[in-house]
Amino acid sequence: MFLQIHKSKIHRATVTQANLNYVGSITIDEDIMEAAKLMDGERVQIVNNNNGERLETYVIPGERGSGVICLNGAAARKAEIGDVVIIISYAFMTPEEAKDHKATTVFPDEHNKL
Repeated sequence: MFLQIHKSKIHRATVTQANLNYVGSITIDEDIMEAAKLMDGERVQIVNNNNGERLETYVIPGERGSGVICLNGAAARKAEIGDVVIIISYAFMTPEEAKDHKATTVFPDEHNKL
């Protein structure tokens, strides 16, 4: 049996861009991705603290050090620039693996700097 367990979280990042005309996904500063142990193409849940919206999409790397958090495609309708979001990833693991697992959480500042 596998359990889906909280793997990592970017807690309270600020949306810097919303690009409706992009194919889809969320663009995240590569420094933040690495700190949160997120991979290019990884599925994430996004929770918008400003309006309560929740959605799932996949991650694409943004310019390192830029602080970019950009919702792309249809997701751009779920947030506005300046909204505060929580970005959560999950992983499948056995109950034995889950017992020893420690989730990673990063806390960017209001400019998405670590």
